[in-house]
This record gives sequence, structure tokens and C-alpha cells, in this order.
Amino acid sequence: MRIRVGYELSYEVPQPTPMLLALHVHPSRAPDLMTADDLVSDPVVAVSSYEDSFGNRISRIVAPLGRIRLSGEAIVRDSGRPDPVFPHAMQHEVQDLPQEALMFLLGSRYCETDRLSDIAWRQFGGAPFGWGRVQAICDFVHRHVTFGYAYASPAKTAWDTYQQGAGVCRDFTHLSIALCRCMNIPARYCTGYLGDIGVPPMDAPMDFSAWFEVYLDGAWHVFDARFNTPRIGRVLMARGRDAADVAIATTFGPNALTNFKVFTDELVSG
Repeated sequence: MRIRVGYELSYEVPQPTPMLLALHVHPSRAPDLMTADDLVSDPVVAVSSYEDSFGNRISRIVAPLGRIRLSGEAIVRDSGRPDPVFPHAMQHEVQDLPQEALMFLLGSRYCETDRLSDIAWRQFGGAPFGWGRVQAICDFVHRHVTFGYAYASPAKTAWDTYQQGAGVCRDFTHLSIALCRCMNIPARYCTGYLGDIGVPPMDAPMDFSAWFEVYLDGAWHVFDARFNTPRIGRVLMARGRDAADVAIATTFGPNALTNFKVFTDELVSG
């Protein structure tokens, strides 16, 4: 399967403004890229890139005074198979976890493990150990939280989502991550493309999507509490502790986002 992914963003800035951009397909999917995954700017500006501490590809620019349009697209080769399911994957004891997984047990900006720990143990302490416990968390969050773009807020945390019972995909993800961490299961935030491949199309503009990965049986596994079913065609862009680590744009100065477009299309051979 071939998937065309891309974006178009426009900003207005009142002064030259440095920006960090997490808009590339994740390096782990580099072997699947069939075309170059370049960032294009209008007006043209110098672009440099680096790999951050989470392994994400980040671009650096200085946006000039006025309007700047950022765009990019790529064709990605994909297996066309749904997210794999490993129902017998077991949870590690904390003392047996690799060092690189330990940070994903800790509370973070949007995932307050301290506020949710007692709730998590009451709710999931009796759930099956390992994969079954993560699935129980996803089932709970999927039932507990109502999806709606009107509920979006950049300041909303996992605790807020639990209290309000409403949010967007990042809120489903933050709450799920926090509950997993409370149960000593390493969990990390993922952002990327997820189109309507293999499911009825949604009557809403395309957006970047959020899901999460947990560490079980020596490997990281995909879960998605919003949809709570295996999906086809996820294209990862960035991973981190929570949304603060994987913002599509981090700007060091005032700005206004004036245009936002994302697309994810399965390409059919003619």
C-alpha cells in the first residue's frame, strides 16, 4: 500500500521568529519513504535539522516578518495491515525494565500520575497483568471520554480530561498514558498521520492524530483509546513523554496560525 501524506500551515509573525518544527515522518519510517520528505517554505528560508533526544527529526527556521507558508508531502510505503495485537504480551517488573523505558513511567507536563494513581489502582488493580491491563485502560478511557473538537484546549491535562469526560485525541492519549504509568507500564505519546483507510470516512477536516505506545514483553506496542480498535495506515511523525515534547511547531515569539491543512490519502494504482 502507498499512502500520500502532507500538510500546509501558514503563520503571521510580527517580527523575525525562530521556530522548531516536528513535521517530518519519523526516522523509523525512513525505509518506507518513496519520495523525499522535505519542508518547503514560502518565502524561502534557511532550514536546518537535527534529531532530538527522543529520536524525532526536527527542523529549525527563522520565520521572517509577515506571512510564512510551510508545506510538505511524501509517499510512504505501508504494509496495509492493522495495528498488531499481542494479547499474551506480559508486563515487566519495574526493576527489569531497560533504562531507556524508565522515563516513560514518570509524570510529565500533561500526564499527572500523582493525581491519578489512586484512581488507577482502584479501577485497574484487578485487571489482567500485561496486555489485558492496557486494554482495560483503553476500554475505560474510550467509554469515559466523549470526543469533540469543541472540547479541545492546549492546556488540558490528563486529570482535566478525567474530570471533564470530554476531549480530542490528544486528551484520550494523555489520560491513557497517565493511567498506564500509574500501573507501572511505560507509556509514550505518539503523533502522526492516520487517515480513513479501511473505515468509513469521517465528515470532518483531516488533522494530525495522537495515539500511544506501551512497553510490554521487550517491545513497544501501539494502542489508541480514541478509536479503541486496530487501524490501518498509521504514519508516525514524533514520539515523546506527552504532547509538549512533540508540538508540530514551537515558536519563540508571538504568532498567529492562519491556515492549517493535513491530508492522508491511499494511492490506488491506475
